[in-house]
Amino acid sequence: MFRASIVKVADWRSGRKVVEPAGGHKRPGPTSPTGHTTTIATTTTIATTTPSTTTALDCKNGGIDVEGVCICPDDWTGETCTEGNFCNSQTLGGFNFPQTPIGWFAYSEEKCDGETSSAGKPKASTRCSIQNGEATFSRPEIFTCGLTLNDLKQNLSSPADFERLAASAQILTSNPEELTSEDVTAAAQIANTLLLSPNATESVRVAAVATVSQLLNASVSSNTEENNTTLGLTRTLDELSQNLSSTTNSSQSEVVQPNLVVQSARLPAENTQGVQFTSLRGLSGSFVANRIKLNTNTSSVVMENGVIADALILVRFPPEDVSSRQMPTNVSLGFVLYQNDHFFRSRVYRKRRTSIRVLSASVRGQERSVVPQHIEMQFRPTGLNITLLHDFACVFWNYTLEDWSTAGCFKQNTSGGALRCVCNHTTNFAALWSVREEHEYAEHLSTLSIVGLSLSIFGLVVTIIHHGREINNDRKNSKMALLCICISLLAFIITFLSGVQNPNRNDNTEQEPDIQNNEIPESDKYVAPDRGSCTVVTALLHFFLLATFMWNAIYGTQVMLLVRTIRPDLPSHWTSGSVAAGWGIPAVVMAITLGATYRVDNPLGYRQEEFCWLAALNEDDQFDFGKPMFWGFLLPFCLILIYNVVLLIQPYIFEEDVPRQFVPGGVTGSVLDSGGFLIFLLFTARTRTFRDRMSKSAKFVSSVNIQLHNTKYGLWKHRGKSTNSETYRDRHTASETL
Repeated sequence: MFRASIVKVADWRSGRKVVEPAGGHKRPGPTSPTGHTTTIATTTTIATTTPSTTTALDCKNGGIDVEGVCICPDDWTGETCTEGNFCNSQTLGGFNFPQTPIGWFAYSEEKCDGETSSAGKPKASTRCSIQNGEATFSRPEIFTCGLTLNDLKQNLSSPADFERLAASAQILTSNPEELTSEDVTAAAQIANTLLLSPNATESVRVAAVATVSQLLNASVSSNTEENNTTLGLTRTLDELSQNLSSTTNSSQSEVVQPNLVVQSARLPAENTQGVQFTSLRGLSGSFVANRIKLNTNTSSVVMENGVIADALILVRFPPEDVSSRQMPTNVSLGFVLYQNDHFFRSRVYRKRRTSIRVLSASVRGQERSVVPQHIEMQFRPTGLNITLLHDFACVFWNYTLEDWSTAGCFKQNTSGGALRCVCNHTTNFAALWSVREEHEYAEHLSTLSIVGLSLSIFGLVVTIIHHGREINNDRKNSKMALLCICISLLAFIITFLSGVQNPNRNDNTEQEPDIQNNEIPESDKYVAPDRGSCTVVTALLHFFLLATFMWNAIYGTQVMLLVRTIRPDLPSHWTSGSVAAGWGIPAVVMAITLGATYRVDNPLGYRQEEFCWLAALNEDDQFDFGKPMFWGFLLPFCLILIYNVVLLIQPYIFEEDVPRQFVPGGVTGSVLDSGGFLIFLLFTARTRTFRDRMSKSAKFVSSVNIQLHNTKYGLWKHRGKSTNSETYRDRHTASETL
């Protein structure tokens, strides 16, 4: 029983059910490439079949239950993943082939040896297909070790060799991660020639499609010739999708490979309202034949049996009376689904780690009456740790611009984890999205941390005051380095306490994208523009902590100079040089790091979002040596630490008779690790001058005399002749000393 009044879909993040109205207002659409204007519905009506039961399914063979539907591995199918969808591992023609899903190619475990140019490539290939009702491997195609892709290009003029050439090209691209840009270009040219040739058989075209599928996994840098070749290949695949069914003499025909689907259908025009192509969700991101569905007569998007679609497209035709149409007998439709957009290199949309699926729809014959009324699509983002959707755009590939365009396309809602689009023309479509990370911000500092840091502040302030009074009387300026250590560490702690927690935290709540604004995002990852304060705190923390370590090294050097040279004072240029190094080097490192990595529109290149400190992790939450945390802080810190270690062990290496208390490493090694309060204990509280001052202060307090006066008064009446008066008289005054 179909229902079109409401649609139950899963919320983007939590998977909870929400109810949406199926109706919607309409608005005029723009002029399509064919010159006419269509009406675009802004809300899709989805017909759905009510599941017969809500009982949780017992999914077998590694399947998982998602909203009452078993999502199966590639090798299994059926309601509970109990039906095999593979060819068993087998030995054919002396070659061993592994278990392989139906429709895919298997490669032999035997490889070409290292003495040939094709070392490591499989020696044979075969395809798993249904024959006589059973999943069976076809006859193996044997590869001639030593052949290269350039060799194959030179033999494309002979149709008699197409079978061998197609199989060889497929084997040579079976390890796509090893391909270069030149290899991809050559393989694309070979596949393009084979697919366009009228002499190519069905098996040749299938092998060529498998080659193209493998090229989509190649990870090579952008190359102009490669881009032009692979982009031209997309036009060829569109043409193939329209003609594939006619070459196989069937109403429907498809080729499904892990990264590419080519679907063709020929339909009687008078009975066609619309055609829906659907790629169902699986545990892996790969395409499998049993998860590709084609509904050849529907006027609205149909989601049966609670099915979850990763990609879906509905081509709907005008509702005029079919008897009045002067249409061809049959309508040919073609669909091509790409696992990613490697063949569509955009300049306006930057990807970091997104896998954008591209779905093409084309209709053969351009009579006005067979131009689709509109195209409805759904895309489910894959390959991302989805957090919060920020925005998305409905686009098509403009071959003139050689980039994505939004002309004639509109956004719809995003419920159910699917991005919905509608367009008024056929071509290669995609949904480009940007997401926000849901940051786990640092907790507030504990009471223990605040108390400990407060003690450090107290100790550093007392140390600075005590040694600051002595520095003017110290002609050697030996106290200056210690004083600067305390100042930089005190500034670091105060900055840390007041600002390390990001005051401008982003809102982690989900927000519905604006469906009226169909603009292409700049990137697949949205980062809020910087509001300043957290970056300033990060820069200050970076500077003061580096300065603390730098002055630590200078202090050790100073002690070494005084002890080794047995000099009463430091060189005349020492003060200016140490100030320049102690404050200047950290400032330069901080400035270079900030300038190289910080951008207002992307502050997270320099700092973290969870708290105000240098960025350290990549997008997979792994430590990244290219981030500023490593080369902007850890590397300078390690260099300073190595220098201090050298100062520490130098007296022992050269067997110098240096008193232990004067070994610089013994002093400086504990300066930072011990904390501000310990610095106070070691360098201030233990000094004779500080103890003398404290002793004098204590004696001064105890010797203070405060005079307290205790006065007693007497009261009596004095009687005069004419008046009465009262007189007060001081009878006794005593002085006590407290």
